[in-house]
Amino acid sequence: MTYGLIIEHIGELLTMDHGEGPIRGEDMKHLPVKKNGAIAIKDGLVAWIGTQEEAASLHAKERLDAGGKLVSPGLVDPHTHLVFGGSREHEMALKQQGVPYLEILKQGGGILSTVGSTRQAREEELLSKAKFHLDRMLSHGVTTVEAKSGYGLDRATELKQLRVAKQLNHEHPVEIVSTFLGAHAIPPEYKGRPEAFLDAMLQLLGDIEKEDLAEFVDIFCETGVFSVEQSRAFLLKAKEKGFSVKIHADEIDPLGGTEMAVGIGAVSGDHLVGASPEGIKALGEGNTIAVLLPGTSFYLNKGKYANARGMIEAGAAVTLSTDFNPGSSPTENLQLIMNLASLQLKMTPEEIWNAVTVNAAHAINRGDVAGKIAVGRKADIVLWDAPNHHYIPYHYGVNHTAAVVKSGRVVYRRRIDHEYAY
Repeated sequence: MTYGLIIEHIGELLTMDHGEGPIRGEDMKHLPVKKNGAIAIKDGLVAWIGTQEEAASLHAKERLDAGGKLVSPGLVDPHTHLVFGGSREHEMALKQQGVPYLEILKQGGGILSTVGSTRQAREEELLSKAKFHLDRMLSHGVTTVEAKSGYGLDRATELKQLRVAKQLNHEHPVEIVSTFLGAHAIPPEYKGRPEAFLDAMLQLLGDIEKEDLAEFVDIFCETGVFSVEQSRAFLLKAKEKGFSVKIHADEIDPLGGTEMAVGIGAVSGDHLVGASPEGIKALGEGNTIAVLLPGTSFYLNKGKYANARGMIEAGAAVTLSTDFNPGSSPTENLQLIMNLASLQLKMTPEEIWNAVTVNAAHAINRGDVAGKIAVGRKADIVLWDAPNHHYIPYHYGVNHTAAVVKSGRVVYRRRIDHEYAY
């Protein structure tokens, strides 16, 4: 047999092949690691996994030398706001001066600034901008990403965002899983009428289903946005329409969104910085996955991070994400989030790798196709310029990706110039 591609001379191979389902609680401390391994790929799928000695006798059209370094599944980023117009770098100085967010809103900034830019942008502009950001994610080792709408807050723009994500999913190597987040904020035209706005957003579900624009529905449950009761009713109606649901919950105040998410069977509860002890206990007992976003806590400089240790000790399945967005976490670098998980969330390297691969895949209903290297699975693989899995959470601020393989094809390779002029 002649394989399409053989990845050989692998020092450490993280297969993440624990079995079925997300990895929970104390089990997150364990990693399936193979030493001195090799992988053979055929027709875009992993066809064989074995030792370097066995690989020497195999035939392939192309061979990729890992150089004795680390190889893992493609990373999965399960919470991003990929498609949006404009940017908000001008707000940085205001934040540094201590200007409250509500005052920034009054000055035309904040989320409503992004909403205005996104409403004005043509689909072609949004597509080009989102591709730029997605290319960066790919270069950092991400092969599957969730992308939310939520910067339209009206019918036309929400559908526009979702159509852009769908087109990009067809055109770009990275797989995009779309989420409808029309209930991201209350637009000025609905000020004081949140129930009417939520009804308007629910009316979009028919078109979203007809055009196959999203499989998840999300809502921002927080003080000043949508209450727990409003969020529960909204998400249950979305579930009745056949959508899976997620929730932005307890980011600032412990409102009980975490407990509610578990109670209604949400696939994930995201942020959870203010999750109560009762909420953390519920995560350990239920099936909802905790998606933690330390980049947002870092960027907003609030000094408080989600209680990852408490969640893991309670038996929860924990994952990590960039929360890439223009206002509170403008980074495409999931490796940086891995660093922050180590430094601020006190997660071990093993827990971190489980969080950004297998658990992240389950957080977006892709546990059967992403986040794991196994025979018969799609060959989404990253070659790292790192000696072992401990190194990447340790060495921060740089890109450790050497090459990315998506569906068996090398789609990114970092150019390394070994000659320097001094």
